[in-house]
Amino acid sequence: MSHLPVAGTWRQCPHCQRHVHQLEWGQLQICPHCGYYLRLTAAQRIQQLTETFQPLPEITAATPFAFPGYQEKLAKAQQKTGTTEAFTAGIATLNQQHFLLGVMDSHFMMGTLNTIVGARLRQAITAAQTQRLPLVLVIASGGARMQEGILSLLQMNTVLAAYDALNAAGNFTLNILTDPTMGGVSASFAFAADTVIAETGATIGFAGKRVIEETSREPLPPDFQSAASLYAHGQLDAVVARPDLAATVTQLLQLHQRK
Repeated sequence: MSHLPVAGTWRQCPHCQRHVHQLEWGQLQICPHCGYYLRLTAAQRIQQLTETFQPLPEITAATPFAFPGYQEKLAKAQQKTGTTEAFTAGIATLNQQHFLLGVMDSHFMMGTLNTIVGARLRQAITAAQTQRLPLVLVIASGGARMQEGILSLLQMNTVLAAYDALNAAGNFTLNILTDPTMGGVSASFAFAADTVIAETGATIGFAGKRVIEETSREPLPPDFQSAASLYAHGQLDAVVARPDLAATVTQLLQLHQRK
């Protein structure tokens, strides 16, 4: 009997270049040799941060955009992820805490913000306000989806307006910034929560480092746009290791329970 691994059971770590068996990555997808984090899917995030999860009704719509190849890209992303779009939300429980959890998935067209993702974000925010639940968003996005043009950019304002209304209503809001949090998402609602934390190792910014260096013709520090750098400059409330995220979310929800 052959003892060779089945195709796909080994993966090279992007950081240390070691070959790691799929079982060694573990549920949280952490390299056992150097501690590098692979990007998690929405399903993996939900598994990590909840004990029960009841999805909200999915908002879907026909895509009228005629950008060349867009329909094919959507179909490929849906087949790859098993989801219909880059954002999933639902009512969740964790350690007896009830909250509204929304997760952006970088595996679906880099978690980009488009009309449906914007509509689902507003739906989640409204549900949290209506049901008087805390809102926890796990953010991973490359920014606005270029295939939908100005309509993608408009989602920044509409989501931010809904977020402001939720904050004004007194609901506790928590944003968890993961790798990557970039572009229009970082420029709008990513930092709008009561508490904003980041996962260790996350890259957070607007334009990419290479683009900024080419434009400014100035070298940038090695830790530019890193979660640790943003925390050091007061832009984050905490940087949390992936294994500690569930405990941190639980603690924050307990501290902000409605009386």
